[in-house]
Amino acid sequence: MKVELSKTFRFEAAHYLPKVPPEHKCSRLHGHAYSVELIVEGEVDPETGWLIDFAVLRDAWLPLGRTLDHHCLNDIEGLENPTSELIAVWIAQRLEPQLPMLSAVVVHESEGSRARYRLPKGE
Repeated sequence: MKVELSKTFRFEAAHYLPKVPPEHKCSRLHGHAYSVELIVEGEVDPETGWLIDFAVLRDAWLPLGRTLDHHCLNDIEGLENPTSELIAVWIAQRLEPQLPMLSAVVVHESEGSRARYRLPKGE
């Protein structure tokens, strides 16, 4: 039986978008209370009855969470232009080696605005 699980994490950070016009509000330093959904999918283990222990997702996230939380994202290598789209890809690239079942990363920069990156699997 194939299932999909997700676990949500939060971090707060500042950023600005250096590639938008100077008059755009996002060109100025501002902050967000981000939430990140890590989505994994695969077959349920018939012995345990689960796909993965949620603690595995938590343990994989913690180092990244510490890197992002209460920092200026532009100062982090690889996030010089920290759009939600690029943050999602950045997170996925760092977690996929530890979480081969990772299928998507969703970054919410606000309650109503989010970016979803679906990892290419076997394409």
